[in-house]
Amino acid sequence: VTFDDVAGIDDAENELVEIVDFLKNPAKYQRLGGTVPKGVLLIGAPGTGKTLLARAIAGQAGVPFFSLSASEFIEMIVGVGAARVRDLFKQARDAAPSIIFIDELDAIGRARGSGAAIGGHDEREQTLNQILTEMDGFDSREGVIVLAATNRADVLDPALLRPGRFDRRVLVQRPDRAGRAAILKVHTKRVPLAADVDLERLAAETPGLVGAELRNLVNEAALLAARKDQNEVHARDFSEAVEKIMLGPARHILLNPTDRERTAYHESGHALLGLLVPGSDPVHRVTIVPRGMALGATYQLPTDDRTSYAEDYLRARIISALGGRAAEQLIYGVVTTGGENDLRQVTEIARQMVLRWGMSAKLGPISFVAPPDDGLPPAFQRQPYSEATAELIDAEVRRIVEECQGEATRLLAAHRDQLVALATALLKAESLDERDILEVTGLGPPPARAAEA
Repeated sequence: VTFDDVAGIDDAENELVEIVDFLKNPAKYQRLGGTVPKGVLLIGAPGTGKTLLARAIAGQAGVPFFSLSASEFIEMIVGVGAARVRDLFKQARDAAPSIIFIDELDAIGRARGSGAAIGGHDEREQTLNQILTEMDGFDSREGVIVLAATNRADVLDPALLRPGRFDRRVLVQRPDRAGRAAILKVHTKRVPLAADVDLERLAAETPGLVGAELRNLVNEAALLAARKDQNEVHARDFSEAVEKIMLGPARHILLNPTDRERTAYHESGHALLGLLVPGSDPVHRVTIVPRGMALGATYQLPTDDRTSYAEDYLRARIISALGGRAAEQLIYGVVTTGGENDLRQVTEIARQMVLRWGMSAKLGPISFVAPPDDGLPPAFQRQPYSEATAELIDAEVRRIVEECQGEATRLLAAHRDQLVALATALLKAESLDERDILEVTGLGPPPARAAEA
């Protein structure tokens, strides 16, 4: 594995090029008295490519690679973990220049003395102490570099992060749209793709997915194509694979006509509001094929990766999410339990608007989020506000949701004909893509927000 096998995380890769150069040409740095960090901490969500990066550094530099998960150090017998650490570092020194890679560092590197560690594991602490001792006991000029990976840097013991240990931290971010396209190109090198496959479009349709998930997506699409005895993987195979990964495999259940029609109106409500509310993410696909726990789904995907969210965009998200419930109320006069997940999503967005982002005129630009306390579970942490403020927060959350519910109902009532047409087409075809949706409704993409126009 070399850097040629790594894609989509260029920033992290660029930060680690220096490590490779040091392992290849140590004299270049030593002649000026410089030393490369003994430890490099790779921080990122699961699947972002931390382990792949570590292997690529060793492969690029052509040096031995010693890898172990931190959880493998821990045993019931006290002292075994520390002995394994000593043995690992001895092997690396004997093979220098070399790389040691410790995965899931937070398994043994959690802060000592916090409430979470009361009555904790002596073996874990002994193992952590041995790692600190070993890192203090060798010189970076020996050519041994320790890489570690974690997705919880916030819980690590401060002793691990002080200068001379893991003092260089490299953030391995989720790939952006261009990064996802690059990752897909790497994983489709040996996959015969049909002419209708557009990897750039596929990258746009998979926001938030990390490298491991994209690799799984390509594999699922290839398996689907093979199951159909195709010679190439088509765009529809990738679309089906995306749905399978996000919602689960299709369930071959026979819905009664009433439930099927209600599901069609529910999903049509989501899709139609996605076209009507300014600033909404474009609707790419709507389906009433049951998958996982869902009887249907509407896929709204941003045209570009977002790094921040305006208040009107968040309200647009809430309005669209309430579209299913509003459509049921408009057509049938009653609502069902089908909107449970929508309500959970809506409530969470509205609560974050009030608690975290200061989007309540009554409460003002104040954050009501308490700093995390590792010593106590969330249920036992003290809220950083009074009971009176808590009541006001609840009232503001309710106000935002009710205002958005009113707007969803108003828009669907004004476009009832398009709602009926879309539901009818969905009952016939079961799945509609963006072009079909625009053709059936006679509408264009959602108008841009004033700030974007």
